[in-house]
Amino acid sequence: MMRALYFSVPALALLLGGTVLAQDRGEPAPAPRPGAAPPRGFNPDRFFQQYDRNKDGYLERNELPEPLREQFEAFDANRDGRISREELQRGMASITPKRQPSDMIYVLIEMSDCEDGCTAEVQRAYDILRRLDTNKNGKIDPDELKDGRERLIKARVNALFKDLDANQDGRISREEARGQIRGDFDRIDANRDGFIDRNELMHAAEQRPPQPARPGAAALPERR
Repeated sequence: MMRALYFSVPALALLLGGTVLAQDRGEPAPAPRPGAAPPRGFNPDRFFQQYDRNKDGYLERNELPEPLREQFEAFDANRDGRISREELQRGMASITPKRQPSDMIYVLIEMSDCEDGCTAEVQRAYDILRRLDTNKNGKIDPDELKDGRERLIKARVNALFKDLDANQDGRISREEARGQIRGDFDRIDANRDGFIDRNELMHAAEQRPPQPARPGAAALPERR
């Protein structure tokens, strides 16, 4: 039920979602991003059917939902005082700011529809963040975040060793490795001794995933 509800969000909610999140974060209205795609699931025809009250094929400022009227100029590209379907489609990027990891909290709250213990996951997120605040000052500082990350990685590595180190010799052999660890065995096995020890797995777990290249950005030369 929750999944069905989440993927049937009305078009207006898709339109307003980015603006609401930006306002809650205290950010200014996002600037247009040329070439950006509208939110997944947005249907301009359906939006026009709902809000084009005089059915002339255009949207005037007073026909837009109240929260979108301030964005009128961002949509009205040819400055003729009305918005066409094409302008609405292109202008979607101007009210869709870049998502940030913290926005998942809003998604979590929206999906908690009180059918199956609605508060459980939200409470779990709160408890996780509260545990990071070890000095209990109501804030998470960089050292607390670093300590929390290290504890989390260590716990995952310990769990992997418990699961994979069948002979309990403190190392994972190629035969014992499974899944992603087996696929990346040679990369993780830094000293090339044919085993993955705890330090090697910790080092691999601490590495950040490669960042996708920005469109149009020149590739950096590979270091030798």
